[in-house]
Amino acid sequence: MSPEAIEQLFQKFRKQKIAVVGDVMLDKYIFGHVSRISPEYPVPVVDVTHESNRLGGAANVALNTHALGAETLLFGVTGNDSGRDSLESLMREHGLESGMLVTDSSRPTTCKTRILSQNHHITRVDYESREPLDATTEAKLLAMFSEVAGTLDAVVFEDYNKGVLTESLIASITGICRKLGIPVLVDPKLKGFFTYGGCTIFKPNLSELAASLGIVLRNNDREVEEACLKLREKLETDSIVVTRSEKGITVYNGSFTHIPATSLDVADVSGAGDTVIGIIALGIAAGLDLVTSTKIANLAAGTVCQEVGAVPVRPEKLFSACLAHLQ
Repeated sequence: MSPEAIEQLFQKFRKQKIAVVGDVMLDKYIFGHVSRISPEYPVPVVDVTHESNRLGGAANVALNTHALGAETLLFGVTGNDSGRDSLESLMREHGLESGMLVTDSSRPTTCKTRILSQNHHITRVDYESREPLDATTEAKLLAMFSEVAGTLDAVVFEDYNKGVLTESLIASITGICRKLGIPVLVDPKLKGFFTYGGCTIFKPNLSELAASLGIVLRNNDREVEEACLKLREKLETDSIVVTRSEKGITVYNGSFTHIPATSLDVADVSGAGDTVIGIIALGIAAGLDLVTSTKIANLAAGTVCQEVGAVPVRPEKLFSACLAHLQ
């Protein structure tokens, strides 16, 4: 792609409207350093230096598409608690609307607190519910989605198995999108893996692909290709994208394309999958083919892995990466 074509593509990104539906999270990071072992129990004591709150899960996917200028609607569920307050504050800070988040007082806002020492993870503390949504909350989400569905260019299901993406909600939204011709992209987790029949693009990672098929899967091209064909038999989907860590990404859309990982310094892979699905959705919405969209998403993931914690793609870094790798 020429520099002019890349610039035009980034301008086109800003004209898209993307919906992200799924498990919204608050990611908390407590940074410090370990200098001693506790005298009470044989565990490290972290002397805290600073803390940071970030948007996680489906909210991080939305932040990635929003960061590239797309109008982004985030559909999810929170508790009626301080976690929701923090989420709303972060969304306002980043320019994201929170009006599509349904409050359910019976469940907490999903929050993952990571404790790090010198950028190494020490432990993680989770507040969450994995119970499926009740019918009333699900109906609210579906009603809000139905109101705006006709204006959308792509929909992303972001599933972390926290109960928001019920089988009936998935079927309802997928049915609406198929009638309207809207591409549906899925970032799945193992529970409910095969409830996404009829989606446009299905994006598991290597371990999820292996677990779903009940096989041991080595990270080589031949075995990944065989696994994709087996998955295609079990799941009605147009295309499959498999993220493979240091081996990059494999795309199956009738034929196979293996995209190597970018050779950038990796500090943290947290949130890289969120970036990949978000950027692929933007590319498809903007009219790109799947392979080119995935190449750009692969570059985007490489840039966010250079930073600690889940962070959105930076347009200027992605633009530079595209100039360096896509010409």
